[in-house]
Amino acid sequence: MQTHQKIAIVGSGLVGSLLAIYLKKEGHTVHVYDRSPDIREINFSGRSINLAMSNRGWKALDGVSVGDAVREIAIPMDKRAIHLVDKLNFQNYGQEGECIYSISRGILNRKMIDLAEAAGAEFYFNHKIWDITLADATLHIGETERGEWQELKYDMVFGADGAFSRIRHRMQRQSMFNYSQEFLNMGYKELHIPANADGTHKLDKNSFHIWPRGDYMLIALPNLDGSFTCTLFMPFEGENSFALLQEKEMVVAFFEKNFPDSIEVIPELADDFFKNPTSTLVTMKCFPWTFRDKIALIGDACHAIVPFYGQGMNAGFEDITILYEMIGKYGNDWKTIFAEYQKSRKPDADAIAELSYRNFMEMSTKTADPKFQLQKKIEKHFADKHPEKWIPLYSRVTFSTRPYSEALAIGDYQENIMLEVLKMNNIENIWDSLEVENLILEKLKIQ
Repeated sequence: MQTHQKIAIVGSGLVGSLLAIYLKKEGHTVHVYDRSPDIREINFSGRSINLAMSNRGWKALDGVSVGDAVREIAIPMDKRAIHLVDKLNFQNYGQEGECIYSISRGILNRKMIDLAEAAGAEFYFNHKIWDITLADATLHIGETERGEWQELKYDMVFGADGAFSRIRHRMQRQSMFNYSQEFLNMGYKELHIPANADGTHKLDKNSFHIWPRGDYMLIALPNLDGSFTCTLFMPFEGENSFALLQEKEMVVAFFEKNFPDSIEVIPELADDFFKNPTSTLVTMKCFPWTFRDKIALIGDACHAIVPFYGQGMNAGFEDITILYEMIGKYGNDWKTIFAEYQKSRKPDADAIAELSYRNFMEMSTKTADPKFQLQKKIEKHFADKHPEKWIPLYSRVTFSTRPYSEALAIGDYQENIMLEVLKMNNIENIWDSLEVENLILEKLKIQ
């Protein structure tokens, strides 16, 4: 256990709450501040994408023995359900028994705050942090940005306050601080598939449902109450865009034409569409993530990514795993802990940002492409026969805890091999032949 410190965490989201549990385990006093009301006391809906928990997330939760409490609110999804305009295809994830888990963001966040409070962390909601003095970890809090502020002094502060972090905002004003943000010209909107009258799910409960349509797509993830949380991703402007869907009749006509099998399961479609906000998607990168032994950014505050690999929360939780490894290695030397944490984590944060961006192309366009489906079939066939030689990229990211940067590099290498394989004559008919298998083995030898 470390020497006692008084630590503040700004942000009571998923990463802030889990970090609080880890820091309490080390014997620290932990205060968590959030400018919003307590999520456990408000209705939470309208701008959420359900979470997909995978191995990295479970590892971090199990590290402080809260994984089982979270498993109670999770639904396993072992496959993708691809809704083409005229048919439904299923694609299994990973090997037998491997799955990702659908969890409602609101339900998980409430659970994480409960668990952190049970561990002894103190939460302060409706507390607006406007600034921080980096040199002595002093938070500046007040009702308004221009009004009177109170000072709260700590030994250390963690910024877990998301993509538009106030803590990072102060760090950005230092010399030699690198920062970039990039918005997709695409937004998202939440829709809702209610449960059947008897509480069962209207679609397959253990699938991640995707309606891929090129430059736009619809996804749906199951909830415990029999409903699905749907997310429509679309460009803001252009041919198929939010800008064109201005009236209820237009929305219904658009869905009837492009997502015909969704119409009957989304009864409140037009009402939801205009009631729920259209949200933006941003990739944010920065460096450094820490200041001396006083301040550290974690989760979206230092590496916000687009949601198309389902790794945002998993990556944020893995930050905590890595930070905790550094604590195990360097004891009370927080300066070294922070330095090694950011050095270890930055390349992997950049890699998952790149992979998440690419996966949008895969989900929206390639999943409907017969050539891509064939590629996945070949990869799975080869991986089943040679599991030690070929782990597909998706499995490396989702069902492993090896570094994201390693997954990106090996994934690029495998993609080049598959491009060669797909050029083979008559590949559609010989995809599971010895000839194909031998070509892949040969290419792997050249590595």
